[in-house]
Amino acid sequence: MSSTDKIKRLNRIAGQVRGVAKMIEDDRYCIDILHQVAAIKSALVKVESQVLKDHTACCVAEAIASGDEAEQREKFEELVDLLERQRR
Repeated sequence: MSSTDKIKRLNRIAGQVRGVAKMIEDDRYCIDILHQVAAIKSALVKVESQVLKDHTACCVAEAIASGDEAEQREKFEELVDLLERQRR
């Protein structure tokens, strides 16, 4: 997925968030709002997943190819830290 595609998705998500704000202002039915929030969360997870895939395909792969153990360790620790923060 290109950077342009990720930006388009994020812009669409931003529009969905504005839509949810409007739904709340209009005192729409809570379940309808929750469905939209769930859709936003799902869309964000997809973008997050793609950014992570890009990171591993580019930055992590470059660190491995470099043969630099310090750089490899740094990239590995970044991924571990990220996974630990997501578990909280």
